[in-house]
Amino acid sequence: MKSLETERLLLRPFTKDDALFVLRLVNDFGWLLYIGDRGIRTVDDAVTYIGKMTDMYEKYGHGALLISLKDSGTPIGLAGLFRRAGLDDADIGFALLPEFYGQGYAFEASAVVLQQGRDELGLKRITGITIPSNRSSIKLMEKLGLTFEKSIRLPNDNEDVSLYVIDLGRAIDG
Repeated sequence: MKSLETERLLLRPFTKDDALFVLRLVNDFGWLLYIGDRGIRTVDDAVTYIGKMTDMYEKYGHGALLISLKDSGTPIGLAGLFRRAGLDDADIGFALLPEFYGQGYAFEASAVVLQQGRDELGLKRITGITIPSNRSSIKLMEKLGLTFEKSIRLPNDNEDVSLYVIDLGRAIDG
């Protein structure tokens, strides 16, 4: 899995050394509210979760990437392309720690992930899912060029999510 770079950010594959950061991120209020509780409570749980992410790299050539600030190396979140049960296409996902909201980092990271999906992975279509009340994610997906397609219920979920899509045959504006 290749690392990516933007003007302000570095995105790289996760390693076991990122376990403390992952533990903090997945237990943040925003993650729990909008993404869901993954039951990760210990560093060992986080290492296991990272293992699932690195398995995705091996299987699909893409997955979650750790986002860090280029100037300081501070980890701030994740962005990447995921494969989810119930979805035919790769699904873009992103999450930041709250102190980094509202600074354009999620857009910057997600735009380069979409570009990699199109240019290097040859993907023709990427989806994004969110719960309908997550206005920030909806706004970001729309800014990235994804449009609402329909409401769906993923396997083993108990609520509908909004499915957004982008046709990568057209340019991604950044």
